[in-house]
Amino acid sequence: MGIRTFVVLLIGLALASVRLADAQQTNKVPRIGFLSAGTASALAGRLDALRQGLRDLGYIEGKNIALEYRYADGNLDQIPRNAAELVRLKVDIIVTGGPTDTRAAKGVTSTIPIVMTNEGDPVGTGIVSSLARPGGNITGLTPLAPGLNGKRVELLKETLPRLSYVFVLWVPGNPSSAVALKETKVAARSLGIKLQIQEVKEADDLNRAFEAITKARSDALTVVAGPFGFANRKRIVEFAANNRLPAIYYRREFVEDGGLMSYDANPNDLARRAATYVDKILKGAKPADLPIEQPIKFEFIINLKAAKQIGLTIPPNVLARADRVIK
Repeated sequence: MGIRTFVVLLIGLALASVRLADAQQTNKVPRIGFLSAGTASALAGRLDALRQGLRDLGYIEGKNIALEYRYADGNLDQIPRNAAELVRLKVDIIVTGGPTDTRAAKGVTSTIPIVMTNEGDPVGTGIVSSLARPGGNITGLTPLAPGLNGKRVELLKETLPRLSYVFVLWVPGNPSSAVALKETKVAARSLGIKLQIQEVKEADDLNRAFEAITKARSDALTVVAGPFGFANRKRIVEFAANNRLPAIYYRREFVEDGGLMSYDANPNDLARRAATYVDKILKGAKPADLPIEQPIKFEFIINLKAAKQIGLTIPPNVLARADRVIK
């Protein structure tokens, strides 16, 4: 074989290798990691919504996209380990189910894009720089929306027309908590409702708050959004039930755990819309340049079992507005 022929052969082999590599890259199936502190059963609805959103954009799980699910089943210590495992798997994007998951993912990677589906206050907690330009490798959706806290007070008043005194559990510490409390105060003032506000940061604070509520004999209870309240939701719900105290909450999980009512952004819709971020990032968009979106759909849930337990009859006009009724 002559030198010229040999060189031509080498060039041909090199070009073939490049074309093969390009073809393999083109045919690569993107892998999406889903990280959650919860259980598979509890998140079934949200995951169905995420998969539907992906299907609407042409992504079919098992065909042209792969999803890696990692659940902590309530074990908070497991979340960082699950996040690190997704990084080792070299997933293309990590989708997070809640604030704890987002922080865990952020703690293990600054390069893999992270799409939030339910981050309560991403700016106030320092997850991103701003809603318009998040910066870094994180973007997605937040359930935070103006007026939600005021709407909860209004729903309490419609449920209890004689309502005049509401006890508020409030967790201070970030800008969104202050805004939420202000909204609650404005709505209460316009409806002629007196508020008693109790700060809670730790377990002992909650015990003191329960004692104060019992002494105050308030007509109802509302809980301003915050991780402390969510982590202690079963204690709060149990206390309200035992004291026959009507309450409205900021997350559906309170009601699913036996609480009376909740009003919040629809988490399934947020999960469905997260698929749009996945699509844009896979097509080359940078998370830092994708604005964080706020909710456009909300849900009002009523637990009639809880109402019966505290001897409360929900007015028909309020019941008719519920998006979901637990019987």
